[in-house]
Amino acid sequence: MQSRTDLLPPASVEADVARLRRLQREDRHDAALAGAAARLAQLPENRDLLLIAATSLRHLRRAPEALARLERLEQLQPAFSRLHQERGLCHVQRKDAPRAIEALLRAVNINPALPASWSMLEKLYGLVGEAANAATAADHVATLKRLPPDVVTATSLFVDGDLGPAEQVIRAFLLREGDEPEAMRLLARIALAHDVLDEAEILLGAVLAVAPGYTAARHDYAQTLVKRQKYAEASEQIEQLLAAEPANPDYRTLQATAAVGLGQNQRAIEIYRGMRADWPQSWDAPLWMGHALKTIGRLDEAVECYRAAALARPDFGDAYWSLANLKLYRFSDHEIAAMRAEEAEPTTALQDCYHLCFALGKALEDRGETAQSWLYYERGNALKHSETRYAPEAFETNTRRQKTVCTRAFFEARPGWGAPARDPIFVLGLPRSGSTLIEQILASHSEVEGTQELANIQRAVIDIQGPDPDDDNPRYPAVMVDMGADDFRALGERYLAETAVYRSDRPFFVDKMPNNFRHLGLIHLMLPTARIIDARREPMACCFSNLKQLFAQGQEFTYSAGDIARYYRTYLDLMDHWDAALPGRVLRVHHEDVVDDLEGSVRRMLDHCGLAFEPACIDFHKTQRSVRTPSSEQVRQPIFRDGLDQWKAYEPWLAPLKAALGDAVIRYRP
Repeated sequence: MQSRTDLLPPASVEADVARLRRLQREDRHDAALAGAAARLAQLPENRDLLLIAATSLRHLRRAPEALARLERLEQLQPAFSRLHQERGLCHVQRKDAPRAIEALLRAVNINPALPASWSMLEKLYGLVGEAANAATAADHVATLKRLPPDVVTATSLFVDGDLGPAEQVIRAFLLREGDEPEAMRLLARIALAHDVLDEAEILLGAVLAVAPGYTAARHDYAQTLVKRQKYAEASEQIEQLLAAEPANPDYRTLQATAAVGLGQNQRAIEIYRGMRADWPQSWDAPLWMGHALKTIGRLDEAVECYRAAALARPDFGDAYWSLANLKLYRFSDHEIAAMRAEEAEPTTALQDCYHLCFALGKALEDRGETAQSWLYYERGNALKHSETRYAPEAFETNTRRQKTVCTRAFFEARPGWGAPARDPIFVLGLPRSGSTLIEQILASHSEVEGTQELANIQRAVIDIQGPDPDDDNPRYPAVMVDMGADDFRALGERYLAETAVYRSDRPFFVDKMPNNFRHLGLIHLMLPTARIIDARREPMACCFSNLKQLFAQGQEFTYSAGDIARYYRTYLDLMDHWDAALPGRVLRVHHEDVVDDLEGSVRRMLDHCGLAFEPACIDFHKTQRSVRTPSSEQVRQPIFRDGLDQWKAYEPWLAPLKAALGDAVIRYRP
């Protein structure tokens, strides 16, 4: 009989789920089922409620109804390990051992931290006479029993995507029990999932200090270092992994990624070539090899690799988008038909769908089929936007705080602070604003090194924020008020040391991370004599170019007209502030001016950087160097005006963008 407490409405879905699980632990499955059914009427796609209903139905000996619930759950969450475990237990109740084994194996392949599944597999294999498989399952049971129960529970939650509950369990365990390698590694993996890379790096370094033979932790550590663009340090870890397992595909892939990060593209290509020979059916290896070939301008070979990747997996959206992202490739009728068919398949994964949409948008744009092209660009943006976590308020709040802290008086009170080296040339602004062209022009000079979009300034910001940053009240930029001259000098010197790995013997180098405009005050205090160039493009052209670009990572503000327009407006506000607070510090270069007057623009940029004019900067398209941005092939061509007004063909669909930009279409160029 239900109590009055059981019938009270819950404070939240989470509270309701917890209440229903408590009822299940008390073996009150009628009440749990009734409560789950009531909430499912309001939330028919809730994963946890569907699982609760299925579990209680099984306990009530209503396995067919439980299996029907699980079938619905699988349509929504096919990789949810506990649904497959529950299905296996239903088949056990129905005395169908083969189906039970099949379901339980699927569960543990997704999530190895399921003791109930392994225990049941051991029993089932014993019943059907498969002694070897029973022994394997028993080994897994024993392994999980050796681990602290809280670590097993948290690991299972983590694998199923329950990051918050997993973090609560594992942090409480570490506070109670102290450092335990498996628990620390799990907390690092949770930090990685949240993209808190500095915490993950610290945790994994600590794990290896106490357990240097923990191979899985070393692999996680190497991956974290790669994500933080610490490629030299990552390479040291990867070599240790490869010494023990030279044929491991994950280690070889990571080795090639680090080589690309260090600018060692030919070495990466050789690694990928070896992987393709060893695994001829792979679709990943040819894709990555194509990226490395594209970076150094070997376009025909890159096309062959991308086509091989698409042939190996016909719904591989990234392979088709990589062809489109060459900008100069033209798709055949057959390829367009194949992309359309794969994108329309209901079984095609979300990530493949939006890659295919952006590729189709470009393919049809090149054919002049503008209306159909826009439909695919619009669908691709909507699909991609559905999985982003971008919050414009965070950027706008940071901008307000930058303007409050970094005033003209603030900088005048700190003259000459930072490292005095003139080496860096920062090219910043919005993506797709012409920054790659400016970098290519500058890197054609005999004294300037072209590098890539370096994350070192962002890493400095993360370090200043400190561990466990408070998103509602972050330390940065306000903390800069309390920092001294030695602090900023140390940051500048560390930046120069960290970026040395990307340089040769040329005295100057370009850092073209676009988003550095958000931290120009910090850059000024770290490196007071570095040169800064703001690459600016007419807002409709710039924002439209972003809307039809699928970025490899980051730039989550580019997948809706409202977000990109809002970002552009905030960028203008912040750059106006920097002009007022640091007059003359930034050279503004309009993309349209570079197209209309190349030589005049080149001389102006070189003068700003204190460099003598060299004709090679005019012939920038002849420069042989690695280029890793979406404009890589465009900057290997002479300048044409065709791209300036491409957006006008799409003007009938861009009214929301123009309205959201407002007066930015005028004030971008005072």
